[in-house]
Amino acid sequence: MNHRAPARPPHAWRTGVVAGMASYVDAAAIVSTGIALVLYQGPLHLSGGQIGVLSGALTAAIATGALLGGRLGDRFGRRRVFTATMATVVAGCALMVAGGGFAPLLLGVLVLGLGSGADLPVALATVSESATDRNRAALIGFSNVLWGVGAAAAGTVAAVVGGWGRTGGQVLYAHVGAVALALLLARLRLPESPAWLTARRERCRAASPRTADGARTRALFTGPYLRPFAALLGFYALTNLAANTSGQFGAYVAADVAHLPVDVSSRLSLLVLPVAVASGLWFMRIAGTPRRMRYFAFGGACLAGGYLIPPLFGFSLATLALSMAVNTVGGAFAFEGIMKTWAQESFPTLLRATAQGAVIAAARYLAAAFALVTPALLRFDPALLYGGLAAVSAAGLAIGWAGFRGARRDEFAVRTGPAAAEGTRSQVPWKLSPAQSTGWR
Repeated sequence: MNHRAPARPPHAWRTGVVAGMASYVDAAAIVSTGIALVLYQGPLHLSGGQIGVLSGALTAAIATGALLGGRLGDRFGRRRVFTATMATVVAGCALMVAGGGFAPLLLGVLVLGLGSGADLPVALATVSESATDRNRAALIGFSNVLWGVGAAAAGTVAAVVGGWGRTGGQVLYAHVGAVALALLLARLRLPESPAWLTARRERCRAASPRTADGARTRALFTGPYLRPFAALLGFYALTNLAANTSGQFGAYVAADVAHLPVDVSSRLSLLVLPVAVASGLWFMRIAGTPRRMRYFAFGGACLAGGYLIPPLFGFSLATLALSMAVNTVGGAFAFEGIMKTWAQESFPTLLRATAQGAVIAAARYLAAAFALVTPALLRFDPALLYGGLAAVSAAGLAIGWAGFRGARRDEFAVRTGPAAAEGTRSQVPWKLSPAQSTGWR
C-alpha cells in the first residue's frame, strides 16, 4: 500500500504562522542582542572586545544549531526537534536576563543561539511541507515578513527601554523569551509533517536507515543537488555577512560612530517597519511566479547600494535611516525570503532541513568570525567597512543570480513513492494558473 501525504494539509496557514515564527524569534534574538549588549556595556563593565566576542558567539551558536537541527529534523522528524529547540530558546533568554557578567552572558548567548539556529531549518521545512503548490511560496515569503516584524518588534521595545540601562536589556530578552514560550505551547498541538512521514516510510523500504542517511548527506556534494547547494552557500554566506554585520552592530554604529542615543537610534526600525511589511507582502505575491528573478535584480541593487549611503553622505540619523529603508526593500526580494524559497524547492524531503541548515550554518560561521573584528574595523574606518559590505553583498548576489536564473526547480513536483523518497529531481517550467501566480491561495 502506498501511503501518501494529503494533497492539501489542513490549516496550512496556521502551521505557517506557528512554525514560521522561528524567523521572528531569530531576528528578535539577533537585534535584541545587538542593542542589549550596548545597554549592558556600562553597568556590567564590558569592553568592546567582549561585546565582539559575545556577538560572535551568538552567531556561531546559531550556525552550530542550524547544522545540527537541520540534520536531526530530517532524521527524527520535524515536531520533536522544533519543540525542543523552542524550549532551548526560552532557557537562553532566561540566562541572558539573569546574567551578571561576561561569563554568564557568554553561556546565555550560546544556549540562545543553539536553540534559535536549530529551530530555523526544521520550522521552515514544516512550513513548506504543510503547504500546497499554490500557497507554498507565499507561506515561505510570509516567514520572511515575520523576520522583519521580529527585528522591528525588538527595535520597538528598545525605543521604549533604550534609556533604562541594564534593565532595558533585560526587558529585550524577556520579550524574546515570552514569545518563544507562547510558540512552544502552540507547537505542542501541531502534528508531524505528513510529507516527512511518507518520505521516511518510503526511504526505509528502499534501504536501511543507516545507508539511506549516509547517502543523503553525501548527495549534497554530488549530482543534481550540488549546483543549488553551492549557489545557496555562496549567495547566502556573502549577503548574510553584510546584513548580519549592519544589523548586529547597528546600535553600536549609531552610538559610537554617529553619536546617537540608543533609544533614538532604535526608533529607526519603527520608521522602516511599514516599508518592511509592504515589501514582504509584495514578495509573497511574486515568490511563486517567474517575475521573482526580475524583482531579485531590483532588490539586489537596493541591497548592495544601501550600504553605500552612510560612507558617501556621512554617518547620521538621516543617512542611517535611509540606508536601512533601502536595505529593507532590497532584502525583501533578494535576501532571506528568496533563499528560503530556493532552499525549499531545491531539495527532497529527507534532505531539505539538512541542506538549509548547512547553508545557514556556513553563513553564520562566516558572520561570527567577522564579528570578532568588526568593532576594531569600525574604530579604524567605518566608511571603508560599509563600502566593503556593499562589495561583499554584490558578490553574493551575483552568485545567486548565476545559480538560479534558469528554469524553476521544484522538488515538490516529483511523484509520490519510492522515487520521491530517493530524491529524484524535477525541473519544471513556469506554468502557473492565474490563481497560482498570486501566491495567496
